[in-house]
Amino acid sequence: MRVMLKDEAETLALAERVHSALPSGALVFLHGNLGAGKTTFVRGWLRAAGFSGPVKSPTFTLVEEYPFEDRIVYHFDLYRLNDPEELEWTGFRDYLRADAVCFVEWPERGAGLLPRADLEIRLEISGTGRIAEISAGTDRGAAALARLHAE
Repeated sequence: MRVMLKDEAETLALAERVHSALPSGALVFLHGNLGAGKTTFVRGWLRAAGFSGPVKSPTFTLVEEYPFEDRIVYHFDLYRLNDPEELEWTGFRDYLRADAVCFVEWPERGAGLLPRADLEIRLEISGTGRIAEISAGTDRGAAALARLHAE
């Protein structure tokens, strides 16, 4: 699925659509250069889930946690990883729970240790806007993508 995003508002709107299609237990990889809108996308998803607090990139903390009544959201930024093995030290696998949604920025930094993502979202700067490409990597992701197409 390829979507042209004219501005930040359209990125937030796309994230809201993904929120409505994505079940708990999902793993989402976010690809894109610095400034491509990865954290903006996560902020839009969290707003759609009802979170109203600040959403910042977890570049220095590695992970930010957003608890809800029925699930928890983990937002990872692997940009500062020097070696994929560092993921093992974080206990990353413990975050992959049935009641969680995990967003991972810079997943290529964890190559070989990360499981397959349900959805992969590639954000690319294009002029003053963005291009988002969403693909599924699992059956759960394919079902979410089908729900997105049906909207």
